[in-house]
Amino acid sequence: MTAATTHLPMKLKIVHGFGAVAFGVKDSGFSFFLLIFYNQVLGMNAGLVSLALLVALLADAIIDPILGNLSDRTYTRWGRRLPWLYAAPIPLAMAWVVLWSPPGAEAPSFWGLLGIAVVVRILLSACEVPSVSLVPELTQDYIERTTLFRYRYLFGWTGGIMMMLLAYTVFMPGADGLLQRSGYVPFGIFGGVLMVISVIGSAAGQHRLVAHFPKQKPPPFGLKTAFSEIVEAFSEKAFLIFAAGGLAAYISQGMTFSLSNYLNLFVWQFSRGALIAYPAILFVSVALMFVIVGPMHRHWGKPASAARSAIASLVISFIPYALLLLGLWPQPGSFESTALLYCFIVAANALGVVVMISASSMVADIVEAYLERSGRRAEGAFYSGNWLVQKCATGLGIFLSGQIINASQLATNATPGAVPQPVITEIILLYAGISIVLALLTAYWLGRFPIKRADHEARVAALDALARADIDAGTTVP
Repeated sequence: MTAATTHLPMKLKIVHGFGAVAFGVKDSGFSFFLLIFYNQVLGMNAGLVSLALLVALLADAIIDPILGNLSDRTYTRWGRRLPWLYAAPIPLAMAWVVLWSPPGAEAPSFWGLLGIAVVVRILLSACEVPSVSLVPELTQDYIERTTLFRYRYLFGWTGGIMMMLLAYTVFMPGADGLLQRSGYVPFGIFGGVLMVISVIGSAAGQHRLVAHFPKQKPPPFGLKTAFSEIVEAFSEKAFLIFAAGGLAAYISQGMTFSLSNYLNLFVWQFSRGALIAYPAILFVSVALMFVIVGPMHRHWGKPASAARSAIASLVISFIPYALLLLGLWPQPGSFESTALLYCFIVAANALGVVVMISASSMVADIVEAYLERSGRRAEGAFYSGNWLVQKCATGLGIFLSGQIINASQLATNATPGAVPQPVITEIILLYAGISIVLALLTAYWLGRFPIKRADHEARVAALDALARADIDAGTTVP
């Protein structure tokens, strides 16, 4: 398929974006609920839980490039990506249910948690890597790629926010809230069903457009060849620069998400009403992102948008914490405190998501740079590389969260409002210090990303001219 350079139909953008709901369900579960579930509900040590999740992510990250290479080499009448999108969702849903209802309804061993977490991660990658690899195949346009990612992030966040809202209002309501064990079983079942509907529904909606043989049959898969191509692709200068900035950004996101429920419960002392409103506030921030990211990319480009957003998000995020430590913030738990904090969250999270969309869209632009240099397309390899970076970083972010909780000596089964102030202060200072370093690294490296809009458009024009010349000469385009 020749990637389109014209505007894509709205229906395609929506259908493609809908596939990211599964990722949102997973991200919400792993980032917001999994640590607190296994630590505060099942009684596992927070450091041990975060270590298991880190190891699972690292193991999955190693496998991801192989999945990407397999996706690039898939050759069927349904194309390269669709067979994966039809095969992986159902076993993913089954593994997801087990994660939230461990056998015996008791805390598993370290190895038990590690095993099921690895299975979930690998199966999710088998859905997400082929899905996101369709972006550079669907369009070569610099801005349209951003638009596709806008819809992916909108649907991904919507799926995650919906799961959060249902957790607070349907699955874990009442006085015990997130600390009640019984609600996590239906939480897992509903999430698994939603994953299946999202991935298969999105694949079916794009089927007629992408279901055809690739132009050339790729050589058979082999580990030696696969690793050789992966190493070559990952040696692309633009990818290495992206990886450095993306690593810092994803570590920060993983740490922030996994600490969110701790911060909301123990630092800001959210009431049940405030917790229920929290997903809606996040949705407002994502809606704001959806409006601002396109103009930012058109005006500043992707690298500058990512760098400026990273710094602005950091500053806005920590103003409330600084005022709290200085004694200038309203009493945590009060309406004034919660309402004011929500204003900062909307702005900070919107800019944080702009960073992520900018980084993801950058990866699509690397595809043509690699094609120009090597003569091969490797969408799956690069997006599996993106997942490798993201998973290693997210795992490290969750690991850091567990270490922050341990270092602060927050007690298991702690009661909101009764946590000693030195513990609260320790959590805030550790969280802020790490976040500052990560934001500066993100801004520095993503701001140095070498592919600007003019570079990309010139490269696409040159590749199109070469393709036309090859067709006129009767040769086959790679």
